[in-house]
Amino acid sequence: MLALDFINVGNGDSTLIREFENGEQIFAMLVDCGHDNLLRDDHPTELDPRSQRIYAGDFLKKQGVTHLDMLLLTHFHRDHVGGLGRVLDAVTVDRLVSTYTPPEDSCNLEPDGDNGLPRAARNAMRCVDMYARMLREHPGRVREMVELPGDRQEFCRLTAGLSMDIICGEPALYPRQKAVYDAVFRGERNRYDLMQWGKCMNVSSLRQRLHYHGKEIVLGGDAYAVVWNNDMLSPCDILKVPHHASLSSTSRKLLDMLHPKTAVVSVAARRPDERPHPYIISLIREYAEELHFTDAVDIPGLVEPVFHESVHMEIE
Repeated sequence: MLALDFINVGNGDSTLIREFENGEQIFAMLVDCGHDNLLRDDHPTELDPRSQRIYAGDFLKKQGVTHLDMLLLTHFHRDHVGGLGRVLDAVTVDRLVSTYTPPEDSCNLEPDGDNGLPRAARNAMRCVDMYARMLREHPGRVREMVELPGDRQEFCRLTAGLSMDIICGEPALYPRQKAVYDAVFRGERNRYDLMQWGKCMNVSSLRQRLHYHGKEIVLGGDAYAVVWNNDMLSPCDILKVPHHASLSSTSRKLLDMLHPKTAVVSVAARRPDERPHPYIISLIREYAEELHFTDAVDIPGLVEPVFHESVHMEIE
């Protein structure tokens, strides 16, 4: 049996995938770690008292998960990598898979110091600084770091019954990412490079397609709809909607190809930036038989709030 938990981390993404055999867990993988805070300064300052938002690391503890066979980071935005420290507090990891591994001797980048950088450049630097710092602060918790080159689709045989394709974006993006991040760790502060890379981070997001006993689960990361345009896509059973169901996340063309039976949107309720976007939610409902939200999203006349720690699904 395959258990999926799309965790209610509020703003951000974190998905726990576990396989069980005769009631015993035989495999566990986490895709992304959520944000480092359940609240953001550009969101309402107080949670609904009924809220069940939870840090990914705390969710793992509640589920009794102490070890991950794989931790996959789709990209390095704060709402996907910010919770890494709490995750590593909770579990050990066999393989951490991503498209960039910080230098072993990396030091604090001080993105908010007196560096003369504009806000967008600071944000790009802050994300990779957070990632590297959390790894430094948890020595020995990750057995192996795997850096994907991004120039091909990766196939992973996870268990006898579970496999995964990892789909990258434009291959030229990943050498560029490495060059920008390596330069920052060497002490260089090129505002143009950092600002330009900041605009590319979602486009570089990894996507996953899981195969389990004839069922197909697609995890869209933060890849905009346009990123999928040249892909050959077949229908899936479950779709984790890309980029929090923003207006640029999904298109009719994409849904025509994937035609999911069930869709899940990982998003914080009461976001001020139309994520999820009402048009995208209406569009998804034309295709999916079921639509779920990780947080208690309330769109009058369209979505009623549901309070839970995760959207939990099981596949036999």
